Amino acid sequence: MVAPTALLDANVLYPAGLRDLLLRLADRYLYAPLWTANIHAEWMRGLLADRPDIDASVLERTRAVMDGHFPDAVVTGYETLAATLDLPDPDDRHVLAAAIHGGADVIVTSNLRDFPAGRLAPHKVAAHHPDAFIAVLFEADPETALEAVRGHRAALRNPPRPAGDYLAVLERLELKRTVSLLRMHETAI
Repeated sequence: MVAPTALLDANVLYPAGLRDLLLRLADRYLYAPLWTANIHAEWMRGLLADRPDIDASVLERTRAVMDGHFPDAVVTGYETLAATLDLPDPDDRHVLAAAIHGGADVIVTSNLRDFPAGRLAPHKVAAHHPDAFIAVLFEADPETALEAVRGHRAALRNPPRPAGDYLAVLERLELKRTVSLLRMHETAI
């Protein structure tokens, strides 16, 4: 199986837990991630607005680490394409443009209504909720996905999380299908 290429929308990079899990799955080569400087700016701006206690330099370091670890993930040169696209929310055109220009198979987003299948199909791009996307990756290669999940859970040291608590965190991130799959492997995570 060829690993898909996925453009990660700002709303899936905003929650640290979801961002970290998605990046760990990419680090295991289950998919190739894509994003843009504009997508980074969007999730960082939203997080700083909601959490003024977070220092912007911390998020800037996160961005730099992401870009450094996945140097092929940063899509550029898509901007002029955005003006030619039609989506329900014109502010999302840059996301589709980056997906097309970057050769993405899928846009991973929590806002599926903003990316109707009929408008994406001509560009051979689909939109998937992060739960559906992660579940597909898990079903394609359970052992590798479990390795990523184990690493994600192990990184949560302050405080450490028992497997059941970790799954509850994923449920709060709206990853119900993923959690259902992981419950069958709870002793392995």
